Amino acid sequence: MKKLFLFGLAIVLFTACNKQEKRYTQQSPEIDTYKKVIEAYEKQNWKDLASHYANSAKILNNVTLDHAQTVSQLIEQGKEDAKLFTSWRYDPESLEYEMVVTDNGETWVNFWGHWEGTLKLNGQLYIIPVHITAQFLNGKIIREDGYWDVSKLMMDIQAMEANKKYTNRKN
Repeated sequence: MKKLFLFGLAIVLFTACNKQEKRYTQQSPEIDTYKKVIEAYEKQNWKDLASHYANSAKILNNVTLDHAQTVSQLIEQGKEDAKLFTSWRYDPESLEYEMVVTDNGETWVNFWGHWEGTLKLNGQLYIIPVHITAQFLNGKIIREDGYWDVSKLMMDIQAMEANKKYTNRKN
């Protein structure tokens, strides 16, 4: 009887473990969607990029929630940024994606990559490590938090603009 009880308990535990939902993966429909977001960004296909976001999505790239952008603002910023570069892309060898489901049942896709862009003003290639995490609901991004350091790029742009003003004053 004791063996039968232990056998039954083992079956219950095995079954319970098999029914557990995946909470971490590197393959999911959400990851596939985020790969499309990255591809659309690289190609500056703003319409396709927008199609992966909910209308009410909050974009928090290097800002807090009280300064979040809308998808329209994200796209306008992307268009303005694109004017500064002759090219940009993510290094395909640097790309990493993972999906997690939190204890509260939220679905997030984490992305890491090295963004590479060639600045028009000086022809210099900038390589910037990026981390973005996007929350999904019903297949759409409802929140996106991005983190990267553009201080070197900004200092170079400011120095070039200051030099340009100085040179114009001398002439």
